[in-house]
Amino acid sequence: MPLALDNLRVGRRYRLVNQGEVRTIEIMNRLSGDDFKVKDLDTLEYYTIHELLQWGKGKDYDLEEYN
Repeated sequence: MPLALDNLRVGRRYRLVNQGEVRTIEIMNRLSGDDFKVKDLDTLEYYTIHELLQWGKGKDYDLEEYN
């Protein structure tokens, strides 16, 4: 079962699977409500959670803590 966005914590790492893409992200800071600035640990690019989920949540959607 995926974590809810409001359970994410700054400084923690997570594995996000959505619509066939797998990303390892680190939460950098909370922007507002349930939007966060995240760092993609594979490409070192910065995104927001809303950018990653802008096309919706697919059937394979999963969000879990990554150690």
